[in-house]
Amino acid sequence: MAVEETHCHDHGSHKTCVAAVPIFNHLEDKQLDEIMHTVQPISYQKGEHIYYAGDKSDSLYIINSGKVRIYRLSESGKEQLVRILNPGDFTGELALFKEKTHDSYAEAVQNTGICVINRSALQSFLITYPTISLKILNELSNRLDQSEKQTTRFTTEKVERRIAFFLADCLDENDSSGEFYLPMTKKDVASYLGTTPETVSRKLTDLEEQGLIKQKPHKRIQILDVDGLLLV
Repeated sequence: MAVEETHCHDHGSHKTCVAAVPIFNHLEDKQLDEIMHTVQPISYQKGEHIYYAGDKSDSLYIINSGKVRIYRLSESGKEQLVRILNPGDFTGELALFKEKTHDSYAEAVQNTGICVINRSALQSFLITYPTISLKILNELSNRLDQSEKQTTRFTTEKVERRIAFFLADCLDENDSSGEFYLPMTKKDVASYLGTTPETVSRKLTDLEEQGLIKQKPHKRIQILDVDGLLLV
């Protein structure tokens, strides 16, 4: 399926894409306009890949709309979900520091709009606006922290606790309802946590029977007892 390359002249659409990203949203309008003119918007249909492992990595990909899954394949072909990207998130940042190839796959989970900035343009912005570098380093630090937590849980925690911690991490501390929308399919949750979809479904039912969570329609989950959930 062909990728649709859109040469959009809608000033607002470009600006919304750039301004939505945490690494850029602190900049002034004039600075955003400068970055905006280097952005190439591209549309992907559900199921299409933005890039494959082994492809040359030379651009920053900003999610403008839709959703993207980043995953790796083991030597045996088993899929391991790395993260899910939503509007405002980005991938390909390691291309900013050195020439390399992608070691993972990026696939559109829904029809998705991507804003692409090539390495040379972004490196120029990093020199002109050093605050962007700090924002990128902060995001990389957060990702490293999350990756280390995930690795630790893989090696030290049983699957029930991995699922419990995942649910707790999804909870918005500012939302007193304790309710949230499951950010990915059960298949992707299983891949992310190193288990099977059947096990995820069974463990969620177990947690519900224990009175710790309540499963609701449309992938919504309510945590009824956070403290109890973290003690399973």
